[in-house]
Amino acid sequence: MKVLVFEDNLMWSSRLLQSLKGLGHEPVLMTSIPDDSMGAVAAIVNLGSASLKPKELVPALSALGVKVVGHAGHKEKDLLQLGREAGCDRLATNSELTFKIESILTELDRP
Repeated sequence: MKVLVFEDNLMWSSRLLQSLKGLGHEPVLMTSIPDDSMGAVAAIVNLGSASLKPKELVPALSALGVKVVGHAGHKEKDLLQLGREAGCDRLATNSELTFKIESILTELDRP
């Protein structure tokens, strides 16, 4: 599955890319809103990123037909709420994303 990764934290981006590749997915690190889905089924968005502007990014990805996983720390309730309001298909804490990424993506790929 092609997965767009919107992450500006170097540690998280390399961790996500490596995990996704190891699970057989095709991750693409992104820094801006694409003009089309690029064939991606899902996107992972860091809700805490000021430079990626999740409030604009999430609805734009949804409009392209890409399912969005928004992530933030488990104590960052305001960011998780931002993800709800922006229209994320799935919210995940950083810990869930680390340990349950495959089941989260499988959940999104269901009709």
